[in-house]
Amino acid sequence: MNKNLGRDATAEAIGTFMLVLVGAGAGALNVGGLVGVALAHGLILVGIIYTYGHISGAHVNPAVTLGLLTGGHISVTRAVYYWVAQLIGAVIAAGFIKLMIPVDAAGAVLTGLGETKGSLTGSYLINALAIEFVLTFLLVSVVTQAAVFGKVGVVAGLAIGLLLAACILFAGPITGGSLNPARTFGPALLNGGLFTYGIQYMIAILLGGAAAGYIQNAFFKTANPAEEAAKAKTRR
Repeated sequence: MNKNLGRDATAEAIGTFMLVLVGAGAGALNVGGLVGVALAHGLILVGIIYTYGHISGAHVNPAVTLGLLTGGHISVTRAVYYWVAQLIGAVIAAGFIKLMIPVDAAGAVLTGLGETKGSLTGSYLINALAIEFVLTFLLVSVVTQAAVFGKVGVVAGLAIGLLLAACILFAGPITGGSLNPARTFGPALLNGGLFTYGIQYMIAILLGGAAAGYIQNAFFKTANPAEEAAKAKTRR
């Protein structure tokens, strides 16, 4: 295995662990209600991007990785390593919550692991899947334009984190506001929901990411200023 690829995959595993630990943990404990949970996801993602973005790109989301793959920005090999790392990080985070946080703030036994499900997940699963598809499309579109195409410079992490928080504010009560197969996978696997809604969520979210990656690259691709400057320098 390429040494750098191993390092990058490790960064993805740690970053995804951070996202699921803080995001799912806040959800399980209902920290600050919907606003608190949304901010927990958004703020930790900002931190992850600025910590690991220069190493692995800080995808921490299989849908983002798939979007960049369909957009032609990463190789299949890198995508596979990232997917494995992201799922491992998510499972470890969910396991940590399950083992280390037995009770909520009031002392009641903690039964949930911050699973990404809402009022539509049961009887209106198709509706929930459609919403997750659309919101993931928006997230991966922002990631592509802000980070990959470099259109907002150093504030890309803030733009992406705020977008995630906004989407959770909207979708949290009705779908759980996942937008991330790994975020769904870890808690669902360890709390028994993987085959009732988890796999369906993961497929819909991946499709949203793939569609965004393809469309952004096919119709809205613009030059990355940093890349253009480097190319101009080499031509002198």
